[in-house]
Amino acid sequence: MLELAGLSRAFGSLRVIDRLDFTVEAGEILGILGPNGAGKSTLFNLVAGVLPPNAGRIRFEGRDITGMTRWSRCRIGIGRTYQVPKPFAHMTVFENVLVAAVHGARLPLPRARQEAAAVLGRTGLAHRADHPAGQLTLLDLKQLELAKALAVRPRLLLLDEIAGGLTEAETETLLATIRAVHADGITIVWIEHVVQALRRLVTRLAVLSGGGFVAVGAPDDVLARALVKEVYLGT
Repeated sequence: MLELAGLSRAFGSLRVIDRLDFTVEAGEILGILGPNGAGKSTLFNLVAGVLPPNAGRIRFEGRDITGMTRWSRCRIGIGRTYQVPKPFAHMTVFENVLVAAVHGARLPLPRARQEAAAVLGRTGLAHRADHPAGQLTLLDLKQLELAKALAVRPRLLLLDEIAGGLTEAETETLLATIRAVHADGITIVWIEHVVQALRRLVTRLAVLSGGGFVAVGAPDDVLARALVKEVYLGT
């Protein structure tokens, strides 16, 4: 579904992503771990079109999207959440999701209203539909991030530390939603520091460090590697 070929991105003399070659298969949940500053969010920004690469190509479902705008990538099926939720605070929860359905999925307004209502039901926010987004709890804000991303009708969903800051019980609620999203056929790439959340859902785990992936494989196998403990845990 997603192919990165020789992908590089530097900020001045600091090369954050260095000639990265990688593929994401349709239907998987890929988890990405890495220490702070490893380039995880930069990688998402490259895939989503927020940043241009200095070198390399990005292909989505066989199509070269390297020069495509971020809104065009959204409209062909790439959705994302942000580590820090970014709602339209003075709009209602329903209106936030409606914006995504209209401008992300390019749905006509009547159909967009139906889609927004359906997405709120899937993410457990139907009872919050008329609430101002700026008054939501952290869990509801995280669910709203997910709802907005789903309203663009993605085939590839990028989750950026969506479990960060949640309690154990709140994380369980979020995991149930993500599991249901994946069951609907959406491919997921998930950056996260909450390791236990990742290992329960992902089908493959990759550890980013030094501009590339230093380990890729089954979650328990990757977490058991000495190099991963050294890179990620500092031991």
